[in-house]
Amino acid sequence: MKLILPVEIAEEIEPHLPKETEIKVIRVDSDGNLDGDATDAEVYFSWFYLKPTTLHRVLEAAPSLRWHHAPNAGVNHILTQKYLERDLILTNGAGIHGIPIAEFVITYILAHVKQLAKFYQLHSENKWQRGVPLNELSEKTLLIIGAGGIGKEIAVRAKVFGMKVFGSSRHPKQLPNFDQVVGVNEWRQLLPQADFVVIATPLTPETKGMIDANTLALFRTNSYLINIARGGIVDEQELIQALEENRIAGAALDTVLTEPLPPESPLWKLPNLLITPHNSGDSPKTKQRTFDLFLENLTRYLEGKPLQNVVDKNAGY
Repeated sequence: MKLILPVEIAEEIEPHLPKETEIKVIRVDSDGNLDGDATDAEVYFSWFYLKPTTLHRVLEAAPSLRWHHAPNAGVNHILTQKYLERDLILTNGAGIHGIPIAEFVITYILAHVKQLAKFYQLHSENKWQRGVPLNELSEKTLLIIGAGGIGKEIAVRAKVFGMKVFGSSRHPKQLPNFDQVVGVNEWRQLLPQADFVVIATPLTPETKGMIDANTLALFRTNSYLINIARGGIVDEQELIQALEENRIAGAALDTVLTEPLPPESPLWKLPNLLITPHNSGDSPKTKQRTFDLFLENLTRYLEGKPLQNVVDKNAGY
């Protein structure tokens, strides 16, 4: 069997491939150049920051491809028209980044209620100033839009701080650490109760631009928005206006519409906005979790068993 691996990780993962089956590895670089004949390759394990041009070159070179594993949780960048024309099983990295992203979300929240930006400023000015208004998380309400793998990890940590946790799901049901889980069309009704709103849902045609002017109008003036999903879910111009007019207390964005964010973007200048460079999922353990999931699925594939994390390409996740 032939397996296509990205050059970035091939040397690390090859020694751990199943020994029971003869596996021929074809390596592909970030531009889609392959170091061998992939016409009969069955499996493709892509890597982060996969370009559509690279993906399409691999598809053209591997007409016999049956299964593609992507390390990302979000696969909107993969589901191109050309990709959807192929009858491929697609699996993703849902759950791999849950722990580091959840920790980052709690960091954003604590930085806001404990006024860390203000204290960093006072520190830089050599000022000992008491009386900075602080708050606590106990009894605050958190709404997690997308109670999937990442959302569940966030809820675990929020509950430790005594927060009330709401969530939304395509198939709502009672979940551990959630006080209430509603359907995808019902979460807006909970916005007037939320102190913090976290976007943890995939980018799909249904979620694109859903944090718009009408949605932001439902936020409390003291609420705080956090986006660790995809930039396209938020209407950036409407968010900028809401922040400039102090219609919400602030926001933290780990992902934006255009990445890298251009230096001239007005987002940089908003004092009540924290921007991080789409790195909330970074951790030394992320790569190993990614490898473990792929290798488990590869064993399942070779044994003809159902794969984990199969993406519903119609739903987009």
